[in-house]
Amino acid sequence: MQNPRIGLALGGGGARGLAHIPVLEAFDDLGLKPAAIAGTSIGSIFGAAYASGLSGQALRGITLETLGDRNAVLGRLWKLRPRKFNEWFDGSMAQFDPLKVLKVFIAEHLSENFEDLEIPLQVLATDFYGCREYRFCEGPLLPAIAASIAIPAIFKPVRHEDVVLVDGGVTNPLPFDVLPEDLDLIVAVDVVGVPVPRPGRHLPGSVDAIFGTTQILMQTITTEKLKSRAPGILIQPEHDNVRVLDFLKSRQILDSAEPLRAQTRSLLTAAIEAM
Repeated sequence: MQNPRIGLALGGGGARGLAHIPVLEAFDDLGLKPAAIAGTSIGSIFGAAYASGLSGQALRGITLETLGDRNAVLGRLWKLRPRKFNEWFDGSMAQFDPLKVLKVFIAEHLSENFEDLEIPLQVLATDFYGCREYRFCEGPLLPAIAASIAIPAIFKPVRHEDVVLVDGGVTNPLPFDVLPEDLDLIVAVDVVGVPVPRPGRHLPGSVDAIFGTTQILMQTITTEKLKSRAPGILIQPEHDNVRVLDFLKSRQILDSAEPLRAQTRSLLTAAIEAM
C-alpha cells in the first residue's frame, strides 16, 4: 500500500521515554510520516517535537546537547527551585513548575499552538479531581505538555480551565486508543518499564517506592487495555536498569535503545507490505 495512514502512540515512562527517539528515526529512515500522533507524559514531549517538524535525528542531537552536561542540567534546575521558604513546607514537596521547566529545556523547539503542527497531535493528561483522562488537541501547546508531564511529587499540578491536571500516565500510559479510527495501522511504543533495585539495598527508598508503585499501576492499566484492543505494532524496549528520573544517563539510554530503530523499520516494512 502506498502512503498508508499510520497512527503513532508514544507512551509515558520518564527517562525510559528517550527510547522514543530511535523509533522516530525509523519512521524517517523509511520516509514515513504519521497521520496522527498521541502522546502521554514524556511521549507528549517527543510527539509534540516530531509533529512540530523536528526529525528523529534532530531530537537525538537536542537531547544529548540538553541533557549531556550534568552540571549544566543541575544548574538550570537549581534556578527553577522553589524560592519561597514556605513552599518547602506547604505539603508540595518542593515541586517544580512543569511549564517553567519546559520553557528552559525544550520550548524553543516546539510550535506555539496545536494548530501550527505539521501532524495532528493529542496530548493526554489526567483530571485529578475528576479521576479521568483529559485530552488536549487545540490551543497553546506548552501548557498541555506541562499538564501531561506533571508527575506527582516532582511537578506541581497544572490548572487549566478550572480543572486540576497531573501526569497523563496515571490514566492512560499508552494512548493508542485515542487515535482516529480511520487509520491503516497503529504503532504504540510502551516505555513504562518496571521498578529497578539499587545495588546493595534490599528495600526501596521512599522515592523509588513511589515511582516503582506508579510503574506497576501503569503496567496494569496497559495490560488490561491490550486485552480488549491491541495496536497493529507494539514496541516495548527490554527492561533495563533505567529509573524514571535517570535523564542524565541520556547517552547510555539511547545506546541501549538503538536496536529499536532496526526493529521498528522491520516491523513497519512487514506491516505495510502485508496491507
